[in-house]
Amino acid sequence: MTINCNGSLIDLASPKILGILNLTPDSFYDGGNFQETTKAQKQCEKLLEEGADFIDLGAYSSRPGAKEVSEKEELKRLIPVLETLKKTFPNALFSIDTFRSKVAKECLDRGAAMINDISAGNLDEVMLKVVGQFHVPYIAMHMQGKPKTMQDNPTYSDLFTEMMHFFSSKISDCQAAGIQDVILDPGFGFGKTTAHNFSLLKQFDRFQQFNCPVLAGVSRKSMIYKTLANSAADALNGSTVLHTVALLKKAQLLRVHDVKEAKECVTLLKQLQ
Repeated sequence: MTINCNGSLIDLASPKILGILNLTPDSFYDGGNFQETTKAQKQCEKLLEEGADFIDLGAYSSRPGAKEVSEKEELKRLIPVLETLKKTFPNALFSIDTFRSKVAKECLDRGAAMINDISAGNLDEVMLKVVGQFHVPYIAMHMQGKPKTMQDNPTYSDLFTEMMHFFSSKISDCQAAGIQDVILDPGFGFGKTTAHNFSLLKQFDRFQQFNCPVLAGVSRKSMIYKTLANSAADALNGSTVLHTVALLKKAQLLRVHDVKEAKECVTLLKQLQ
């Protein structure tokens, strides 16, 4: 299984790592750490040296209850950093974490290689069309509701049935828009309880039936630190455990804060297999 990123075929036979680089003041784990371009540049270098295959840039915090950010502000945070990073690391592949088509287009115009959309196009009806025009991979995430209210009372009549219908429909929409490489993200913590999250992870390999790459995004999330009664800052070991489970259940991509440790999971499991 491969994806085409700016003309380069990325082979997913070996799982790939997306290193998270948040340009926000209020992300749940590292908010405010990398807003300045020089700090973002240094962190990007660290993530790449540790083995990140992609750098996932985000300028709009999607944590539950986060404040809304204007499109203008999102672009103001993103564009200068992306331009600097592209010049500094010309061979790096940058994914853009946004649900806005204008933001996606501005970043794709500047050489971004992939779009990571928490709404799978549901918050911007033009998003799929824009991504299709650029022929880049698209991460379509399942989310119930909107970021600000998604965790108020997430309920499902049948979690997996609803998600299977969602992804089946979304893949068709993406293909109709000209998107060739659709990556599925079950959206751990996005409109889901801790019980929902663990149920999804337990049956994670079921998503392989769509013959699309599947991404696991569990890094330092509340399903870990609420279960262990600690905090996001103390959730590295828990993240490593769940990354291992996700890989054993056929995840092709991991979106992580801690690249070195995630890369070690991939290496050790490859040796085991």
